[in-house]
Amino acid sequence: MNTMFSRDAQMKAMEMTVNNAETHLGQFCTLFASYTRKTAKLRDKADMLVRQLSDFASTEDPETGTCFRLLSEDFAMVQDYRQAEVERLETKVVVPLKAYGDIVKNKRADLKRLNADRSQALKELQKLERIRLKNPADRQSISQAEVNVQKATSNANRSARQMEETIIDFQRQKLEDLKRIFTDFIMVEMLFHAKALEVYTHTFQNMETMDIDKNLELFRSRVQVSDPLLETQTLPSIQSTSSITRYPSPTPSKLRLTSEITKQSEQTKQARSDLTKHWRLEQADQSVQRGTLRRQPEMEVEEEEEEDDDEMYESEEAEEEPHTIRESYAASYARIHRQK
Repeated sequence: MNTMFSRDAQMKAMEMTVNNAETHLGQFCTLFASYTRKTAKLRDKADMLVRQLSDFASTEDPETGTCFRLLSEDFAMVQDYRQAEVERLETKVVVPLKAYGDIVKNKRADLKRLNADRSQALKELQKLERIRLKNPADRQSISQAEVNVQKATSNANRSARQMEETIIDFQRQKLEDLKRIFTDFIMVEMLFHAKALEVYTHTFQNMETMDIDKNLELFRSRVQVSDPLLETQTLPSIQSTSSITRYPSPTPSKLRLTSEITKQSEQTKQARSDLTKHWRLEQADQSVQRGTLRRQPEMEVEEEEEEDDDEMYESEEAEEEPHTIRESYAASYARIHRQK
């Protein structure tokens, strides 16, 4: 009888183990599946934000547009990492937990068979007790009932030992799987957040370089438009007004005298310019004859000096103007991997 009570306690412990596994692992599977779906929805919303950032960057000035274009590229790269996170969660977390549905069903079927064997052994034992009470002298019936009890008991004991090993293996496998599943979950999250932090760090530095003053200057140059026609009309009017108020009008006699003096001075200047041109032509002919032989070396020296000056100027410009090219983390990552 004590053996029967111990078997009942054993049966209850096994059933409780299987029931707890079914309840909690099923809840884990449901919650992780929901977590994965919500992460995928977050990825979809982030993709919409990437498209909106790209459209906004195309409508802004070059300074602002470049910063937001780089932001959209880096944010898109983070969503690629999020897509990898979703796939890994589905493969390494949800699928193994989902497999425990069939495993628990198989263990529950094994428990039913064990329970059936124990019930059969208990029935044979009760039958033997009834025969002993009714016909204690019927040795043949009693011996047959004892054989049946012994056979049913051995079957129940064998099923119980097998079930013990099965439940122990099930518990060991469950703990190992849970350890691996949650370790993989933590690793997947760590990888995603580490990559996202690396990209966001680069993106933050790019956003810090956005020059708002430069952008405002470009915007102000488009908004504040001056009217050149109005300025040209206003300036002569001011000058004419000041000249009228400052100088008196000349008399006719003064105007005639001034015109005659001007004509005489112009004739004198014309004669002097003619003499000067004639003298310069004679000097030029003589200098050409004397300097023909030495002109070519001097020209070559001058050309070499000009080439040296040009090279020095270009080198100084290359040193004074460093090339600063801003690019997104996604572009630099792709460029580095292409070089490898």
